[in-house]
Formats: sequence, C-alpha cells, structure tokens
Amino acid sequence: MLSNPSTVHDWMLAIRRPTPYRVGNAKLHLKTRTVAYFMLFFVAFLILIVNILPQNSSKEKCDCSVEYDNRYPLSKPYITDYGLTYKIAMVTDLDTESKSKKKENTWLSYLQTGNLTLSSDHSKVTVKLDKIPVTLSSSLSQGGRGMELSELVVYNGNLYSVDDRTGIIYFIKNNAVYPWVLLVDGNGTSHKGFKCEWATVKHGRLYVGGLGKEWTSAEGIVLNTNPQWVKSIGPKGDVEHIDWKHIYNKIRKVSGYSYPGYMIHESGMWSDVHQRWFFLPRRASQQSYDETADESRATNILLSANEDFTDVDFKFIGKKQKTKDLYRGQMIN
Repeated sequence: MLSNPSTVHDWMLAIRRPTPYRVGNAKLHLKTRTVAYFMLFFVAFLILIVNILPQNSSKEKCDCSVEYDNRYPLSKPYITDYGLTYKIAMVTDLDTESKSKKKENTWLSYLQTGNLTLSSDHSKVTVKLDKIPVTLSSSLSQGGRGMELSELVVYNGNLYSVDDRTGIIYFIKNNAVYPWVLLVDGNGTSHKGFKCEWATVKHGRLYVGGLGKEWTSAEGIVLNTNPQWVKSIGPKGDVEHIDWKHIYNKIRKVSGYSYPGYMIHESGMWSDVHQRWFFLPRRASQQSYDETADESRATNILLSANEDFTDVDFKFIGKKQKTKDLYRGQMIN
C-alpha cells in the first residue's frame, strides 16, 4: 500500500486497494465497493420483506386515531327504594303513517322517554313513561316515505336511530334528528337505502343489520339477498359492507328453519359481558314466505352464538303467541 500518496492518482489507487485487517497471524482484505453493494442489497431485501408481509385485515378494526367514548348507558343509573333505576327511551316506526298531515314534505317519529327500575333481587322490572313524547321530524324520504325509525342505539357517547326506509342513520340531540350516515342496500352498489332493522355496538364499531332473510315477492319468490348483508360503521362514519348470508342461514338452520323456510330478524345484540351474539327473531316458518300467512308466524325463540358463530344455541322463552311478535331486546348491565 502507498505509505504517503502525493498525487491524485496515488490517492485513487489507495482508495481502490482493499483495506487489510489482521485476524491473528492472517490478513483479511475487504473490498470497499463489494461491501457497499452488499449493504445496498441487504437494505433492498428488508424493504421487500416488509412490503410482502401480510397486513392485519381484520374486519372488526377500530380507528385508534379517533377518541372513542364507550359510555353505556349515557345516563348513569341510580339507586332508589325500589331498586336500580335506568333512564330509557323508545322510538316509533309508524310506516306509512309517518308522513305529517300538517306540514308538507315532512315525516315524523316520536321519542318516548321514561324510567326502568330493576328490583334489588332482580325478580321484577317496573317501567314508568314520561307523559309527553318528543316529536322528531325530517324532510328526507325515499319513495314518499321516511322517518320509519326501527332502532335506538348508544354509540360513541351519542344516541342514534336508523330509518328502515331511507337507510339513514340519524344522530339525535336536543330533541332533533341530524343525518349522519347513509346506508345503501346489499353490497353498497344499489340505488335503494338499506332496510335497517337492528343495531348494536361491538369492538368500537356500530353494526346495523336487516331482516336476515332473502328478499322475496309476496308469493315467496327470491329476488335478491340484500337483507342478508350487515353494515359496520366506525366513529368517523366509514362504512363496511359485510355479507352475512352464511351466518343468517346457519342460525336459522340450527333452529329448524332452513330454506325454503325463513326467519325474520328485527333484534340483534352483541354482549361484551357474555362475548356472544343474541337474537330474538320476530317471525319464522318451515314453509316458504307468504305475505298473508306471515302475519301469524310469530316466534318465542332466543338465539345465542359465540363471536365467530361456531357455537350457536337456541331456546324458547315464554309461551308462543302466533300474532304477538318479539320486536326488540336490550341488555341491562
């Protein structure tokens, strides 16, 4: 190696010459250019590995960048001489009667508040309703119908309701409704609003479901499976469309109502306490759907399933009455 390089040429020779390192009595020569190439290759390899590794694609994602309010219930229950008292609310679905008879292009629903008291020994429930319901109104409709509110749900610290005619999720505040999210039928590529029937909160997301059966004609001819989709909504209002056909078909099969039989859902709940799904089917039959006969096919079934629906159970509650339906269910924490 040149001991004292004095010209540019000498310096270039010194740089290109491998640098010797002594290991014991032997000398090891490392070529600078070779080392540089190796390092570049190694970095490129790491970048490739990072990009091809599978990412977390869980459908039950929660946007951690959003501060989530998991309060439930919104009003803290309080103890009285009669037991534990909760503030409750109910909302009306008046179907075609929702249209205002006094104000043009206006549709109405009524919010009824009150108190529910659970006795100390959990053997009795008492409900006392407030005298005057709150009138909620909106000018939004589809096909001349609107404000057919089918569910109330507490999500992210707010009270929401869903319109089963337009597919709109309304935010309720100060005795008024404000449109938050529009849910579209089926996989989200329809011109029709989603027929929302039930709503529940699971892992920081709002789940909204429909009837759970195939959409049929009045005579039972299958037209589509759009009501067997479920919508998952995040705190920012992002919507994910999930095909639940296999889930709905599985839970009705367990209870003996496989196609051409059917099961209609208007109540679906997820319980964080039990880590299970609960359903109270409104109607069911082992025969194909018929619009007239359906009116007397009420059920008294409670369905329960674990998170991934690998364990589905059902039981009968109370006495079955053909024309009295199970509409809604709610957990008392």
